[in-house]
Amino acid sequence: MSDLLLPHAPVRVPLAGFAIGDAAHACGVTPDTLRYYEREDLLLEPTARDASGRRRYTARDLAWIAGLVMLRETGMPIAGLRRMAELYRTPGADAERLRLLEEHREHVIAEQRRIAQHLEAIEAKIASYRAALREAD
Repeated sequence: MSDLLLPHAPVRVPLAGFAIGDAAHACGVTPDTLRYYEREDLLLEPTARDASGRRRYTARDLAWIAGLVMLRETGMPIAGLRRMAELYRTPGADAERLRLLEEHREHVIAEQRRIAQHLEAIEAKIASYRAALREAD
């Protein structure tokens, strides 16, 4: 389990860790999203707390969360994120983690193709409007 989804936290994390607002900002999500990820058991381990009970996020936490954000933004459903977290907590589950990531890669590739087709249609529409405007002048 030495490799996380992304090998480094997106920012340098203080020794005492980041408060939830700073961690959320560093990962490009809201504090509510971090709380949701925690409730949904998507984090690798319970979030550390300071003496006042406030969450403190480590560099490892932020690297993992950044990986979750990347997977979510590429269309992985919450159930897939949950499965990924379970697999990372399970020693010897490398083959299953690989399979899950390969399946997700295929989904992302298919989505890229679909978006590329839509982009071609948009480009054609833009070209037709530009041609129409040139003719009108």
